[in-house]
Amino acid sequence: MKKTVVTLILVLGLVFFAKAQSSINDYKYVIVPNKFDFLKSNNQYQLNSLTKFLFKKYGFTVLMEEDAYPVDLASNYCLALKSNVLESGGMFKTKLKIELRNCNNEIVFTSDIGETREKEFKKAYALALRSAFKSFEALSYNYQPNKNVIAKSKKTNKFSTQEIEKLKEEIKTLKNEKSSTAIVVTSIKKEKPKTDEISEVKTQESQPIKSSNVLYTQEIDNGFQVVDSTPKIVMILLVTPLQNIFIVRGRDAIVYKEDGFWFISENKDNSTTTKTLEIKF
Repeated sequence: MKKTVVTLILVLGLVFFAKAQSSINDYKYVIVPNKFDFLKSNNQYQLNSLTKFLFKKYGFTVLMEEDAYPVDLASNYCLALKSNVLESGGMFKTKLKIELRNCNNEIVFTSDIGETREKEFKKAYALALRSAFKSFEALSYNYQPNKNVIAKSKKTNKFSTQEIEKLKEEIKTLKNEKSSTAIVVTSIKKEKPKTDEISEVKTQESQPIKSSNVLYTQEIDNGFQVVDSTPKIVMILLVTPLQNIFIVRGRDAIVYKEDGFWFISENKDNSTTTKTLEIKF
């Protein structure tokens, strides 16, 4: 009886393992975020770059979140798995595990928990992460194109009401910032400052940033990929329910058209920058 139970457990384990391996092999890319939720800043303790390195070590084609995507991935985000590293609470141990999700936010694979008693943060996180990655040794990842995954394209143009409202709020904020700039310039003119002072204000506030490179768009599913003259993919624009407003994939940024000009507005390092773009659609 005991032998039968043990045999059954082994068989079920092999079936589960084969299923996980097959599922992992369906995906061509792994995307690593710039920041993990349990850390305070991008690539803190070099953990994100170490994650990218370890995925490469085990045979994956890896992209960071802000990287320009290859053409096939830009047109079908479902070719990639999004990775995440999660911290499991512990008073005396640092515990980490790796999670891979597909384009529908379904968990495809979760590693074993890697742990260490090391007290120094940077070393502890590195040791725990390397330990968790040992789960990938047995998988022997090898990409095998899956027709169902290749044919599947997540509809990124279906935004929730909350996302639409967020877009509208961002545009409203940008317009308010422009209005504030105009008021500042007007008040300075009333005080009749020196010519060089007016020139300085115009340079800082109202003069658009000129772009020496013309960018071109190529239509893809749910948006456009923007390329330079090389051609190299510069960014991916995802369509939104709002006219002439696009989300930049992998960046906290939007591209929009106003007064006949295209602009990119990006939130970075707790500040917002807006630049003009010369894009040919």
